[in-house]
Amino acid sequence: MKTIVWGLALLSAAWTAAGDTAPPAPLPCAHAHNDYEHQRPLLDALDCGFCSVEADVWLVDGQLLVAHNRSQTRKERSLQSLYLDPLRERVKKNGGRVYPGGPSVTLLIDFKTDATTTYRALNEILKPYETILTAFHSNRTETNAITVIISGNRPLELMQSEPDRLAAYDGRLADLEVPASPHYMPLISDNWTTHFQWRGRGPLPEGEREKLKQLVAKAHQQGKRVRLWAAPDLPAAWRELLAAGVDLINTDDMDGFRRFFLDRSPSKTK
Repeated sequence: MKTIVWGLALLSAAWTAAGDTAPPAPLPCAHAHNDYEHQRPLLDALDCGFCSVEADVWLVDGQLLVAHNRSQTRKERSLQSLYLDPLRERVKKNGGRVYPGGPSVTLLIDFKTDATTTYRALNEILKPYETILTAFHSNRTETNAITVIISGNRPLELMQSEPDRLAAYDGRLADLEVPASPHYMPLISDNWTTHFQWRGRGPLPEGEREKLKQLVAKAHQQGKRVRLWAAPDLPAAWRELLAAGVDLINTDDMDGFRRFFLDRSPSKTK
């Protein structure tokens, strides 16, 4: 973790030395849960340096509209207008990455409508953005500026049948028992409350801490990242998740998480 923080500090220092306003240091572990519910979808997350954002989508009259509930969908709030178009513009501006010299940014798309028809609609929508998207193949992954991963209603068999894709499959902890290729399933997400009893009050029980570490280690051995939704959204839990090596930490408190993370920098912990 110290290596990551030093690297981010050097990146900001380089921009400042060059006379530019330093961009937000990217936080590879930060995931904006239900990002679209913030005042400025995507943009607020990027201003905080987040490297993963989540968008719930509904297939409505052939369009993928972003909203938590079907009744909240609006034609002007499409996947393209809220996410894909501004991401493409930013990648163009920053020399091929969302953050100059930074990591790939994950766009987690949570399907709320039928898996197969929604996925087919998404495939058509993604084609014009292919030059900025990570490409997944049967035996390799070509990482690009934006990595699209499908959660929610996922078309398992359809995605497995495709040798080449512009989106990957979001697995669950049970999927670690029958390992799938990380080029198909690069991420494991699951509900914290299903697997752990701790809700953020008092210390995390040692048995649960060890269980968390073992699950993360198992995923990493298979080349997969880990995300746990519904974990306590407070510093005590963020600290435990980071210590266990969880790759993407869900939060609705983007400003708070950024302050928490940067306060862990070596210069402030000496």
